[in-house]
Order: sequence, then C-alpha cells, then structure tokens
Amino acid sequence: MSPADDLRPAASFDGGDLDCGNGLLLLIRKHIDPLSAGQLLEIFSRESSVAEDLPSWCRLTGNELVTHEQSNRVHRFLVSRGPFAKHDEASVTSVTRPEVRDAPATATPRNASVPPTVAPIPPLAVLGIGSWPRPAWMLRALHERLCGRLEETEFQQTADDAIRLAVAAQERAGVDLITDGEQRRDNYASFVGALLENCQLVPITDLLAYVDDPEHFAEELRGLDVPADKVRHPAVFGRLARKRSLALHELQFVQSISRTPVKVALPGPYLLTRTMWLECVSDRAYASREELAADIVKILRAEAEALLQAGATLVQFDEPVLTEVVHGRTAGNRVFMCGALGARRDTEEELAFAEQLLSETLSELPAERLALHICRGNWTTDEGAALTGDYAPLMGLLARVPVGAVLLEMCTPRAGDVALLASLPQRLRIGVGVVNQKSPRIETLPEVLSRAERAIELFGADRVLLHPDCGFATFADSPIAAADVAERKLAVVVQAARQLRESLR
Repeated sequence: MSPADDLRPAASFDGGDLDCGNGLLLLIRKHIDPLSAGQLLEIFSRESSVAEDLPSWCRLTGNELVTHEQSNRVHRFLVSRGPFAKHDEASVTSVTRPEVRDAPATATPRNASVPPTVAPIPPLAVLGIGSWPRPAWMLRALHERLCGRLEETEFQQTADDAIRLAVAAQERAGVDLITDGEQRRDNYASFVGALLENCQLVPITDLLAYVDDPEHFAEELRGLDVPADKVRHPAVFGRLARKRSLALHELQFVQSISRTPVKVALPGPYLLTRTMWLECVSDRAYASREELAADIVKILRAEAEALLQAGATLVQFDEPVLTEVVHGRTAGNRVFMCGALGARRDTEEELAFAEQLLSETLSELPAERLALHICRGNWTTDEGAALTGDYAPLMGLLARVPVGAVLLEMCTPRAGDVALLASLPQRLRIGVGVVNQKSPRIETLPEVLSRAERAIELFGADRVLLHPDCGFATFADSPIAAADVAERKLAVVVQAARQLRESLR
C-alpha cells in the first residue's frame, strides 16, 4: 500500500489527455478554489507533460504537490490548496470529466423596440466614473464567492447592503447621476468572466505559462502593485454566450432604492477582446481574435440595449487600454495592466480595430445616452506607475465613435492639456476629470472651479460634464481612495457645479 492511500482527497477529477496549456489548469482552478486551506484535490491525467508542469504551477500559486503516482499511462496527483495539512474528515465530494459546451452568442435584434425616453443629463452634471471602495466585509464576500464557498443568495444580499452605502454616499455628496459602485464586481472589466457561458475567472498566476517570459511578467505585475495571485483574469474555453445579464441586475437594484438617475459602466469591446484573447487558450474555441470579438460585440450590444430599455440614463463603455495602444511603447511607460496578456499589433491597426468594435457595438443606439471613458491606468496611487501621454493620437477615434459623451482623465498632468479637445465635434459632450482620485488630498473649491471654468471656456457650459479622473476602486482589492475621501471629493465638485450654474444664469 502506498503512503498516498492514507491521504483522502476532498475533491477529484479526471483531466484526460489535457495538458497544462490546453485547459487543464482551468479545470484544476475550478475544483481547487472551493476547498479549504490544506484540503487535497485528486487529479488523474494521461498526459505525460503534466508531471513536469504541475510542480511549477504549484510553486507559483502557493499550492503544494503532495504526491505523484503513475500506473501504466495514468498519472495520479494529490495537490493541497495552500500548504498541506492532513484532514481526516475529508472525503471525495466530486468526480467530473472535462466538458466544453459550444453555445452561440446571443444578441437583441437590430430592430429592437426604441429605448424609453429618460430625462436629459443637465449641463455641468456631476457623476462618478463607476467604482466605489468596498467595505472589508464586502471584499471577504467577493473572495468567498469567487472560490465557491459562499452561496449566491447570501452574496447578493451582502452586495445589496454595500450598494446601499455607496449610493447613500453619492447622494449625500449631491451628484446628478449615481452608480452602484460596482460592488458586485471583483474589478471593472474581468467580472464578466464569471457571468458569460464558457468563460472562467482564474488568478493571473494560472496564466503565466502563456507569456513568453513568465518571470519578467510576474516582476512587472509586482512593480505595478498588482497581486497576481489575487487579481483574476477571464479565460475563454468555449464559445461565449450571454447566459445572464452582465449589469442589468445592478441597474434594477439601484433603481429600487433610489430615484436619482443611474449610470452603468461596462467594459468596452476592445478591452474585453484584448483581455480574453490568449493564444493557447482562446484559440481552442476561436480561430482568431476577430472571431472572438464578433461574439463579444453581440454580447455587449445586447447588454447595452437591455440597460437602455430598463431606463439607464447613461451607459458608459470603458476603453482605458487605448492609451496603452498609443503610449505603451514610449520610453519610460509601463505596460497597462488590463490586456497585458493579450496580443497587440501595430498601433494604427489596433486603433482601427477598436473603432470598428465600438461602432459595431453602439451604432443605431441613442448616442445621447452613451459615453466612452478613457484613462491611463488606475491600479495604484503612484502617479509614476501609470501611462503618460495626451489624447492627440486618439482624436480621430474620439471624433468618430458613436457616443454622445467622452469622459476623460484630465486632472492629472499625465493627460496633457484639455485645450487639445477643443477640435472634437460639437455633438460630443466632454466629461472633464476635475479631481484626482489617486490623491488623498481633497481639492479646494477654487481648484475645481478653475478646471471647470477652463472647460466651459473651451467647450461651452452645455457640453461640459464633471467627474473624477477615474473610479475610486477599479480593482476590489486595491481601492485608490477611502470611502470618506471619495465622498468629499465628489461633494466639492458638486459645490463647484452649483456655483457655476448660478453664475451662468
């Protein structure tokens, strides 16, 4: 009898002939996350390379390979979740086989009914970009849910309480449009991976095998203050489909607790394509990233239509990686975190691709209720870690994208001079960042007034919207500001907007 016979796994699955670069790591993550620390996962495999790759994965992720046996062609591994500690009470709870379903993406037809009319957004409206710092108990709930240890009903109830706090803070500040603070999301973009058919959220450490230089990339992540073992990345292992709404439930809950107009942010189609297209993973389901993008466009368009039909005043699409496209190769600039694993081609080709995806997603929808947000990275308070460069290379795209407003990072000097935006078409409203969410200092009223007045001089009061440069907690585990700081920053912007409206009467 082998010593391993006394080790009783808490879960088990057969990986068949899959190797670590062909979906096995995704299955391991799916089965190991729900386990408690020290419990064992039993893995069967008939692929010889797994014996070489699995020990490296365990070291990288902080798990422990307890034992490895082989009988004929079948390998049997026992992997502990974290450092191994024997649990006599553990018993096998599941034995599953790999399964990938091929489901088509769905979209609302182009002839969908016209979205309802909502009150127009007033001049000099104040709004947040999206995210709000999560309470500690909300962060714990997010982690427990991602690991499969918290029931969906309990998670949603916990999130409801966190959203009530975020909404109340925004209403105390006096903003014109509120968000739910993205409390249900682990971050502003990858959260869709937990909601789409045939997509799975995995820690970035599980995907380091797919980059050319894993050690260098891991070092880059550490330099960007991004904990690779905590930040999760969507991995596509089949045809994507919208099995449930991405954000409609978020909108509907806020509408149930507040009468203030609501804005909902979604990751843009280019951002999601760059994030999800991973060679050796995505190409098992899609022949090209263009084919993947086509399904992403259908999914996002269907979601936008559902949000507009439900009465969202503004639907915002986030495309911050566009600044990486035009400034990411400049000396001294680091790679933007989101999309860092994805493929990227020539700058002009990437911009054309991004513009095409945005047009396909948003065309024929009411532009006055659509917005595009662009910044330069929002994962750390270190201004030196984010990209630097003005909007000049993006002006053509901004002028042509079918939205009614662009919400731009402008408070930080990294974004260049706001006067550059004066050539944008008159149909576009310009959202100007007037407070820096990265700084704990509360901007003074004269500072905010000065920035807003400059924008009014350039664009006219009717076209100006006011907001922070970006969200206050883009990544759940890395809030950029404390909740009280976020509320005070919004409050000073509201004070400035009210004063300006009075002066313009």
